[in-house]
Amino acid sequence: MKPRLLFATTNPGKLRELRGLVGDAVEVVSLSDLPPIPEPVEDQDTFEGNAEKKAREYAEATGLPALADDSGLCVDALGGRPGVYSARYAEGSDKARYEKLLGELSGVPDDERTAAFVCALCLALPGRGRAIIEVGRCEGRIGHEPRGSHGFGYDPVFVLPQGKALAELTSEEKAGISHRGVAFRKMRPHLLALAGGSPVGG
Repeated sequence: MKPRLLFATTNPGKLRELRGLVGDAVEVVSLSDLPPIPEPVEDQDTFEGNAEKKAREYAEATGLPALADDSGLCVDALGGRPGVYSARYAEGSDKARYEKLLGELSGVPDDERTAAFVCALCLALPGRGRAIIEVGRCEGRIGHEPRGSHGFGYDPVFVLPQGKALAELTSEEKAGISHRGVAFRKMRPHLLALAGGSPVGG
């Protein structure tokens, strides 16, 4: 019987990415597959801190190994904002958030619009033992207008070094280079160790 892993998300895009990376080795369930669980408060000031807090609390609440992520966009011209507040940067939709970002960067030239997506992933087991944290980054810059119809969040305004916006990539292309894809691939050996019964992080 395959081990079950809770990926602490209700985002179908994130869930597809993880299931694609671990294949059939682990049965990945999401928060949508379980009875309602109180949502941890994301009150840490780093991506790593929020990811670890969520993973530990969900592992304790469910008795399952839990994987949680915290990710966001760090824009150099804004001193690293929106950072850990990326999902709460503006009320409403993804479009409202990236439009606020474009407004803040109005008049900022291309060479000063550098930015990075950052994703911290944490794997925690029930019992509050060691937690494994992996971090991925994707470097680029903020464009002047949204482009593309794929992806979510700030993808339409995040331009990669080769000139395409993240939202112009297929999900497979994005998984190959995205901050979350990088973090997932770093975490994959730990998840496969879990599937094989080896000590996590060993």
